[in-house]
Amino acid sequence: MPIAKSREEFGRAGVYVLIGPSEDSDLPTIYVGQGDPVRLRLEQHYANKDFWTWTVAFVSTDESLNTAHVQYLETRLVQRAHAARRAQLENRNVPREPALAEAERMDAESFLADMLSLLPVLGLAVFEPAPAADAGRTMLTLRSQKAVARGYDSPQGFVVAAGSQAAPTSSPSARPGLSRLRDDLLAQGVLEAQGEMLVFAQDYVFSSPSTAGGLVLGQEVNGRTAWKDEQGRTLREIQEAECVA
Repeated sequence: MPIAKSREEFGRAGVYVLIGPSEDSDLPTIYVGQGDPVRLRLEQHYANKDFWTWTVAFVSTDESLNTAHVQYLETRLVQRAHAARRAQLENRNVPREPALAEAERMDAESFLADMLSLLPVLGLAVFEPAPAADAGRTMLTLRSQKAVARGYDSPQGFVVAAGSQAAPTSSPSARPGLSRLRDDLLAQGVLEAQGEMLVFAQDYVFSSPSTAGGLVLGQEVNGRTAWKDEQGRTLREIQEAECVA
């Protein structure tokens, strides 16, 4: 931080995300903020927030962003993080959107779109909701005595569809991370208790089909062989066939 803060870009108005691991969760912890200039806010967080290990900051090359613009961008990122529920969010409240003229709002949304296209490349996909299922996606099923779930593979990860079931507990042999992830998703409302079963209240993206399957079944599972289509083909077989084609 002492070296990085000397960069001239941090002397401009901008929006930033602090990222770090969670002590009791498999989900990352993030904090979304803004500053004019960014440098002062990052210096404060360096002294007062100890969870973060890296940060991403966005400023404009022509200094066209002003305080109202970055406040708007901060609000939109917090809203998206709340909706995606893929991280522990340190922001206590969603900031209020500043009043922007229509042209300024369009400019800010264009800047936001550029940010959202770059963040996953930088390894931060926590603002992305689950991609919608379309006619071209192969729907897969994972079925056991404990639960029945449906999902599909996507460039963002493996998506478990809303309405799918999940086991309420994990087996003793399962890694602790599955229980922590289940607790996270219950706390965020992604999973809801219905009788003796948990049900997905929304489509949700997992980092891998094995993590998705492990959460659904409450035990370790090879997701590439456990998820199957209507013909009984495994995800691995489908992917191998696509590679050959």
